[in-house]
Amino acid sequence: MRYALISDIHGNLAALEAVLADIAARPDVTATYHLGDLVGYSSEPTAVVERLHAAAIPGVAGNYDSTVAADYKHCGCRSESPRQEELAHISYEWTRANTAERAKALLRALPLRIDIRPLGGHVAGPTITLVHASPTTNLVYVTEDRPDPFLSKLAATAGLSAGDVLCFGHTHKPWHRVVEGVHFVNTGSVGRPKDGDWRAGYVLLDVGTGDVRVEFVRLEYDIERAASAVVAAGLPEEFAAFLRTGGKTAARTPVS
Repeated sequence: MRYALISDIHGNLAALEAVLADIAARPDVTATYHLGDLVGYSSEPTAVVERLHAAAIPGVAGNYDSTVAADYKHCGCRSESPRQEELAHISYEWTRANTAERAKALLRALPLRIDIRPLGGHVAGPTITLVHASPTTNLVYVTEDRPDPFLSKLAATAGLSAGDVLCFGHTHKPWHRVVEGVHFVNTGSVGRPKDGDWRAGYVLLDVGTGDVRVEFVRLEYDIERAASAVVAAGLPEEFAAFLRTGGKTAARTPVS
């Protein structure tokens, strides 16, 4: 089975449309799932939520999704400086105010975890677990430098064993590692990459009776459409610069 996994779109409709078009051109993709953070930082949160709903693409709740849906006091984003904290509040308040109630209702309905059994529930085989950040919370940053014992504990918490796959996003940086036979796959970001590559990113995951295969896909899209829309919406110019540079801006912005 081949799955397309998309995450951290963050209100960037132009990037999402490019990714969905690329997936649609691949007839071997069995299903597409999203791993959360549909909104925040870019200018089209409602359109992104409704586009995924119209395409019947299931997924899980990111921290931005669950906090916006609940009109919570903060997005749960990690900030490393006073300016980052200021930008996080600007983005969050704008997103809360500019996400339609019908979209918030869809965000509230998102689960925190999805388990997929490619071979069916009555046949021994791998489990694919989809979360935004970790099996217990959508706030933990599972970065590539996390030690093996940390990842093993995540797998145990999720009830996973050798041959299974834990997929997540949240850090906006793609990577894949195997620890004690469990595959850990960070999907990167569709709409707000932070690895210095501005192109939209997603994952093709092949899981069945053989080896697990992970392919990271990067796509060019109309970056100027997205960046210009951010500024036109009244959001900080730093958010547009972040998109253009893949997160490598002089004045760093919040970790969503």
